[in-house]
Amino acid sequence: MSMQKSEHNGVVLVLLAAILYSLGGVCIKIIPWSSMSINSGRNLISLVVIGVYLWRMGHRPRFNPWIGLGALAICGTNTLFTMANKMTTAANAIVLQFTAPIFVLLLTALVWRKLPRRGELVACGVVVLGVLCFFVDSLQAGGMAGNVVALLSGFSYAGVFLLQDMPDCDPISSVFWGNVCSAVIGLPWLVAERSVTATSLVSLVVLGVFQVGLAYILLTMGLARTSAVTASLVSGIEPILNPILVALIYHETIGGMSLLGAVIVIGGVVGYNVWKTKADAAQAVPDKS
Repeated sequence: MSMQKSEHNGVVLVLLAAILYSLGGVCIKIIPWSSMSINSGRNLISLVVIGVYLWRMGHRPRFNPWIGLGALAICGTNTLFTMANKMTTAANAIVLQFTAPIFVLLLTALVWRKLPRRGELVACGVVVLGVLCFFVDSLQAGGMAGNVVALLSGFSYAGVFLLQDMPDCDPISSVFWGNVCSAVIGLPWLVAERSVTATSLVSLVVLGVFQVGLAYILLTMGLARTSAVTASLVSGIEPILNPILVALIYHETIGGMSLLGAVIVIGGVVGYNVWKTKADAAQAVPDKS
């Protein structure tokens, strides 16, 4: 039962992280800066949040090749997703990034030789169907270059969910160094920005504190308690909330197929977690024979 409770807590932590991640689309759209400037600024702020967390935990950032690989995934996800949001619609950017669960399954099978269970395959299929519904609506409005960048961010995002599975891993250290790289790469663009307004600064703080800093802390805590596949599927709430917030605040429209996709993705994620809870409970029952 304690393992099931830990798994449940992990799912909740990942869900909270996904909700915070969903703030990214609207805040990035609001700030009239280049994607590199925004990415650098938000990561500079997030480093303060993560630094305080590491200090309170008494955890000094480590580094080794695997932690560096995780940092590369973090940096790639941060940078590519911000670029995609400026190059295409927020719906395109987040939906195409959410191909991550498929890449997680492929990488898990190819690198760690862990074959997915039937329920995981079914859940991924349902999620992909929901994503395709978004794809039909949103792809029409965005540029192809932005869509390609968003798809690359999905591959990079898969690496984030695999942080806990890497040998000699330390996910929070990967997050720290990944954010350092993200901040440094975009620094020349950030210092060149001249259009600084109160709205831009508030949006940047929201991105840095909540959408990057706190969200990554919650995600690393959740990954320690649940599998990469589960975490990537639970994050299915993000491609739903992200374009909805952008539509409400930034007035990018959401079509009927996207709304249908929202229902399918949420249904797939909820159904997967119900199945997994029952399957894990059945597996935990001791053999009485």
